[in-house]
Amino acid sequence: MRIQTVLSYAFFFLIAVFAIGPVQYAESQSNNLTPEQEAQLRAELQNIENEIKAQQNILKTKEAEGAGYQRDIDILNAKIKQAQLKIKAQELSINKLGKDITIKTNTITALGGRINKGRDSLSQIIQRTRELDNYTVAEALLSTKNISEFFIDLDSFTSIKQEMKTHLNTIKTAKAENEEARQELDDKRNEEIGVKVNIENERKIIQASEAQKKKLLALNKNEQKAYKSVIADKTKRAAEIRNALFQLRDTAAIKFGDAVTYAKAASAKTGVRAAFVLSIIQQESNLGANVGACFLRNQETGAGVRRSSGVAVANVMKPSRDVKPFLEVTASLGRDAFNTPVSCPLSYGFGGAMGPAQFIPSTWVLFKDRIATLNGKSFADPWNPQDAFMASALYLADLGASAQTATTERNAACRYYSGRSCSGSNTFYGNQVMARVKTMQENIDILQGN
Repeated sequence: MRIQTVLSYAFFFLIAVFAIGPVQYAESQSNNLTPEQEAQLRAELQNIENEIKAQQNILKTKEAEGAGYQRDIDILNAKIKQAQLKIKAQELSINKLGKDITIKTNTITALGGRINKGRDSLSQIIQRTRELDNYTVAEALLSTKNISEFFIDLDSFTSIKQEMKTHLNTIKTAKAENEEARQELDDKRNEEIGVKVNIENERKIIQASEAQKKKLLALNKNEQKAYKSVIADKTKRAAEIRNALFQLRDTAAIKFGDAVTYAKAASAKTGVRAAFVLSIIQQESNLGANVGACFLRNQETGAGVRRSSGVAVANVMKPSRDVKPFLEVTASLGRDAFNTPVSCPLSYGFGGAMGPAQFIPSTWVLFKDRIATLNGKSFADPWNPQDAFMASALYLADLGASAQTATTERNAACRYYSGRSCSGSNTFYGNQVMARVKTMQENIDILQGN
């Protein structure tokens, strides 16, 4: 073995070090916002948010006034202005998201390029080290070098192999960072889609409000007086909506007006839209009508019977996970555990979910203290509508729905149903919930006199 051979390994090793090197992330490139630009953007967004709050206060004030022609025009003006401000804020967000997406894309490209270069260089080192590994003791003894020179070369070779291992780890780290950057890119793109959907919704609000305002402004004096009858019709419709029954799973129906009250109270505490909470509860009620309710009968096996027919059903509740907390919950509320309705199992897995919000017992116990505190109670009851609405809102907030974008709400709905974001078999749930939200919001608006 010649000393030039070892030097050649060192040469290739240096190539690898240069190629893999510390990754310079694209965040440092000119695509990123400067601190001054960031500060300006934050200030602009804050000003817009303050203006939106001012319009919200105007809306509340006008909605509290007696019904009338001018009052309705003022409300429409406030709604139009608020929607315009929201669009402006969301356009700023899209601008920022666009820069973030460019940065993440460049980061992925840079990481991918360095990983590929590192692999190529290391493959050359590996090929040469295999040649050294095949260098026998006999060959060493028969070489023209003395023993001391041979072991100097051998030490150099061992050092190179150790450094090669280190830089293999560097490549592994770069790959992990690359995957993380890809996930962040997907999140940014999903967020951008959600913001764009919100902008379209605000534009529809503006369009509808402008059309209604145009009709009002076109009324002559006599027609303005006649407008009182229109207001009377709206008041009648609001009363019908308020008194309509809102079906709940495994407990008695309540008035829609009461459901809105509970949903709005939960929204104020959690930031999740009232219309979205109502849609989740309604979706669960509809599923309950299809699946039915069951009673637990055997606490050892979790088996039970159908509430409607008494037919035996296996897997009503998972015994190792939910039976014990279920018995504790029902005992604390003075309920008969074996005659309290819970969900029947689907064609797979277990049932056992409780009340309108459909929490399994082991999950309910994690939330019950928060629910009780927010509702000003000593105990939270899964079958009590007020507690069920708060429970849903709290859980949905934890799942990201408080961001109030189309994407985060849809994914929160899917996760509420199956524990994972919308994909494949659970997508129907998120889609059906989002389809309900528009009607729910329209009914809420009618109750508010909008």
